[in-house]
Amino acid sequence: MLKRFIGSRAFYRSVLTLLIPIIVQQFITNFVSLLDNVMVGSLGTEAISAASIANTVLNVFMLSIFGGLSGISIYGAQFYGKGDMDGMRHAFRLKMLFSVLLSVLGILIYAAFGEGFIHSFLQGESNGGDLALTLREGRAYLMIMLWGQLPFAIVQAYASTLRESGETVVPMVAGICAIATNLFLNWVLIFGHLGAPALGVQGAAIATVVSRYVEMAIVVGYAHRHTEKYPYMKGVYRSLRVPMPLIRKVIPTGTPLLVNEILWSLGMTLINQFYSSRGLNAVAALNITGTAWNLFCVIMFAMGSAVSIMVGQRLGAGNLEEAREVDRQLVFLTEVIHVIIGLAMILAAPYVPRLYNVGEEVRDLTCQLLIIAGLSLPLHSFAHVCYFTIRSGGKTVITFLFDAVYTWAVTVLLAFLLTRFTDLTIVQIYFCVQFIDIIKLIIGLLMLRSDFWAQNVVSDI
Repeated sequence: MLKRFIGSRAFYRSVLTLLIPIIVQQFITNFVSLLDNVMVGSLGTEAISAASIANTVLNVFMLSIFGGLSGISIYGAQFYGKGDMDGMRHAFRLKMLFSVLLSVLGILIYAAFGEGFIHSFLQGESNGGDLALTLREGRAYLMIMLWGQLPFAIVQAYASTLRESGETVVPMVAGICAIATNLFLNWVLIFGHLGAPALGVQGAAIATVVSRYVEMAIVVGYAHRHTEKYPYMKGVYRSLRVPMPLIRKVIPTGTPLLVNEILWSLGMTLINQFYSSRGLNAVAALNITGTAWNLFCVIMFAMGSAVSIMVGQRLGAGNLEEAREVDRQLVFLTEVIHVIIGLAMILAAPYVPRLYNVGEEVRDLTCQLLIIAGLSLPLHSFAHVCYFTIRSGGKTVITFLFDAVYTWAVTVLLAFLLTRFTDLTIVQIYFCVQFIDIIKLIIGLLMLRSDFWAQNVVSDI
């Protein structure tokens, strides 16, 4: 029985070849994010809370980009598996059109309503902090970060297309260069080294924006200089035409993913806003926990990409049984890895908060939250790969129900009720919210066993 879940050596070699560049890039990104947080955190609770709230608000835009591009990427991966370079080219054009339009819309919304979004997180106890200072710093950080939205979206369009064709090293190298730029400029601009002014939180935002332009220049430049390697890039901008049959396919498939990411990210933002009713210390502790969570979850995020690419390519080639087998082995591998990582997170819990210049109460809260996060990690990793499995076969309405609808009907509702109508502490509420996803695990397991998701969506395009 166990043999069904264990792949061959060739399988694991192909997984590692695909995953290692993605893991390296995401690990370095999240590790530098941790260092970034530590640098900003050295300025005090107000500074780290301001950056945390602004990034939470911006996360809605970032996940909307991911959601919209994900729907198109389903076709990109299957076009590549089919060997259809014209299809890849059309899918890329559609990604670029979507990315630019959504970036402009996002910038306008945040410019108009950003301060109000941040203010909504500052309705709880101050815990001795300065709420007015947090609001000012958060708004300044957000306004600077808007300059980085367009390059971020363009990078996602290019990088996702390269990954669909099996190219994961170039996005990794570009990401590492951007990270190095970000880290260096953080050191210079936050603290005022090398004769630069000490800009604090605003310096961190400027560093991030500059690093996004660096990343864009590398990815875009490399893709267009190596069209022999990426033939779908040849003449990609000679026209912006996208065939109507593809658009008719993408809209019903991609719209649920776009709406899913918007609603999911809004749900997560709302949950954090509910948490903030427990005070500024809770905001700071949750920010540190979230940063550490992202660092420990790099393999989980990479496994989602592996499922999309490896399963999607096999579905596009019409190898449905092989797609099911590969997916089963990837899911099992994900769970084994994340039991181990969850334990590592629990062991690291007492030490991570010590990296920050925050009060003892924030450190104690963070330690407890990290332990809960480590315990729940295998649960969330399973739900994550279930989502990408169902999505790879184009069952995006089901993924919408599984992710966004579940989040609002269960997770958001639970967080609202516990924060508004009980006297539970932030630790107790966080525990309940994290482990309510046991229901999601059961639903995901039933869907995987049904094999309904395995279908080719490009055979008639």
